[in-house]
Amino acid sequence: MGRIFGTDGARGVANTELTCELAFRLGQAFVRFAGPELVLGRDTRRSGIMLEDSLVAGITSSGGTAHLCGIIPTPAVALLTRELALDGGVVISASHNPPEFNGIKLFNGDGAKLPDAVEDEIEGYLEHGVSDPSTRPVGDAVGKPVKVEHARQRYVAHAIDTIAGDLEGLTIAVDCAHGAACKTTPAALRDLGANVIATNTRYNGVDINVGCGSTHLEQIRDLVLREGADCGIAHDGDADRVLFVDEKGREVDGDRMLAMCAINMKEQGILPHDEVVATVMSNLGFIRCMERHRIDVAQTAVGDRYVLERMREDGAALGGEQSGHIIFLEHNSTGDGLITALQVLALMKESAEPLSKLAGVMAHYPQRLLNITCERRAQLDECAPVWEAVKRAEGELEDRGRVLVRASGTEPLVRVMVEAADEGVCERCAQEIAAVVERELG
Repeated sequence: MGRIFGTDGARGVANTELTCELAFRLGQAFVRFAGPELVLGRDTRRSGIMLEDSLVAGITSSGGTAHLCGIIPTPAVALLTRELALDGGVVISASHNPPEFNGIKLFNGDGAKLPDAVEDEIEGYLEHGVSDPSTRPVGDAVGKPVKVEHARQRYVAHAIDTIAGDLEGLTIAVDCAHGAACKTTPAALRDLGANVIATNTRYNGVDINVGCGSTHLEQIRDLVLREGADCGIAHDGDADRVLFVDEKGREVDGDRMLAMCAINMKEQGILPHDEVVATVMSNLGFIRCMERHRIDVAQTAVGDRYVLERMREDGAALGGEQSGHIIFLEHNSTGDGLITALQVLALMKESAEPLSKLAGVMAHYPQRLLNITCERRAQLDECAPVWEAVKRAEGELEDRGRVLVRASGTEPLVRVMVEAADEGVCERCAQEIAAVVERELG
C-alpha cells in the first residue's frame, strides 16, 4: 500500500485511487484511533455520497455513531466537532481539485487536522491490522447514523457572531464554485445586510471548481467590474479558503489578507506576542511588510494544519497561507473561508476604506510558481542536480529574492517558486530550475 495521507488528508481520483473499500477501512480505523462519536460532512461532488456511505458503514460496523451534516464547508465540521463535544470529524472533499477527485480529511476532537504521527499510526493499522469479522459488534452494539439538525445554520450563526456590527452598504460579489459554500456564504452576507450578487451557487456533482472559484478568478473579477461591487470573494470547493478581488478587479491573496488583519489586530492590541504564523510560500513582500510594522513572522511547512500547530505552540491568534487558508484561532481551528471573508469585510466597513487601499499595505515581490509533473517526485531530496541549480539561483539573488522547491503532498508535482525584485530575473531563474527538475525527475 502506498502512502494514503498527503498534505491535506487522503486524496485521489474517486473510485479508482480513493475507493469505497479504502473509505470503509478508514471509517473503521478512525473509530479505533479517535473514538465512536464522529461528525461527517461533504462537498457537492457526485462521488461524495458513495464515499460517505462507505465511511458510515465502516464507522457503524465498529460500533460508532456517524453524525451526518450533509453538504457543508470543511470548517463547519471542525466547529461542530468541538461544539457537540464529539470524538472527531470527517470531511469528504478534494478541496480545489477537479470533480473526479475526492478526499477524506480527519479532525480530532479539538477540531484540528490530525498530526503526521497519528496519520502514520492509522496507515500502519490499515496496512498491517487485521479486521476480524468475528470480533465486530452485533445486535444493538452495531452503530448507527444520525442527522445533525440545523448544521449549516449553526455554522452560519457562529460566523456572523465573529464580527461586530453589520455589512449594510456593501455590495459583495460571491463565487461559490458550485461547492459547499453555496448554502452558507451568501446566507451569512445577506443576514448581515450586504447586497449580495452570487454566482455558481447551483451544483450537479460534476461542476465543482470547473472554471470558477478561488483557482479561477476570471468570473468573479468580471462580475465585480460589471456590477460595480465593492469587492468579490471566491471560495474553493469545500470553502476552507477564500480569495478576494478588490473594487478594481485585482486579486487580493492570503498574504495581503494576513497583512491587513495582522496590522489591524496589532493596533487593537489583540495580536498576541505581535506574531503572525505563515508558511514558506508566503511572498517576500509580506515578510518585509511585517518587518516594517514590527510584527514577527513564524514560518511553517505548507498546510494549514502546520500553521495551526505552530500557532498553538506560540500562543498566536492569526495565521495562514497565501492560498487563502486563514486561521483566526479565536473563532475556528482550521482555515475558514467564510470567517476570513467576514473579518476582511468588517475591516472594510469599519475603516470606510476601499479594499484596494487596505490591500496596498504590502507590495508583492514578483513571484513565479511552476508546477512540473514528476512521477518520481519522491526522489527530489536526493537529486543533486536540482539542488545545484537552486544554489546557483540563490547565489544570484542574494538577499533580493528567494527560491523554494518542494514536492506536492497531494498531486504528482514538484513546485518551483522563485521571488526576485526583478521580474525578468525571477522568470529566468524559475525556468532554469524547472528544466533541471523535469530532466531529472519528470
